[in-house]
Amino acid sequence: MLFAHGFGCDQNMWRLVAPAFEQDFRVVTFDLVGAGGSDLASYDPEKYATLSGYAADVIDLIDELDQGPVIFVGHSVSSIIGVLAAVERPELFDRLVLVGPSARYIDDEGYVGGFSAADIDDLLESLESNYLGWSHAITPVIMSNPERPGLTQELDESFCRTDPDIARRFASVTFRSDNRDDLPKVITPTLVLQSREDAIAPQSAGEYVRDHVPDSTYVVLDSVGHCPHLSEPDQTIAAIADFVRP
Repeated sequence: MLFAHGFGCDQNMWRLVAPAFEQDFRVVTFDLVGAGGSDLASYDPEKYATLSGYAADVIDLIDELDQGPVIFVGHSVSSIIGVLAAVERPELFDRLVLVGPSARYIDDEGYVGGFSAADIDDLLESLESNYLGWSHAITPVIMSNPERPGLTQELDESFCRTDPDIARRFASVTFRSDNRDDLPKVITPTLVLQSREDAIAPQSAGEYVRDHVPDSTYVVLDSVGHCPHLSEPDQTIAAIADFVRP
């Protein structure tokens, strides 16, 4: 099982979920380039100008491990990174687990992603002008568990450890991407895990992924916020286990 973290996070965000599968699977977590303990010198602005650059890294990692096909578990933007990798090399993937996916964050005709184009412009402008200030403001929205401030603090600290220049570029790629046309190309059995309330990827976004990935299962967790693997790890583990264990 290969676990991929979301924007502003690192592999440590899976610590409450990934160990639950170590008895049955070889579990691998990793940092996207620019996050956590990754080699910042490996960051190539041209390669990572689209999510396909990150998908190529996932493929390279699986090839290096030489133990495919894998169960890929991706959170947020890494859900779509996993989709792109599975479309490119479907033989490497046994199953996909998409936690809080959104194929497009910006609303479109007949589509609700949760943000207007102006919302995203404002978000990216704020991030560009003051990354740390933006991080302090956005992490409570992402986590959405005000009665558990420790969760927001952990996420905020993770954002602050991310290289700001890379984070700015990655945010633009993430929030301006439109990968709706890639969903029907997925032939891998897929689980879509959706929080009941999520300010970043609302149920409309999860339902769209469900409706356009041919072999998909949709589970709504009784969780609030964009990080159920942190706020409701037991529910997250149970849903994934039901999907990946015979």
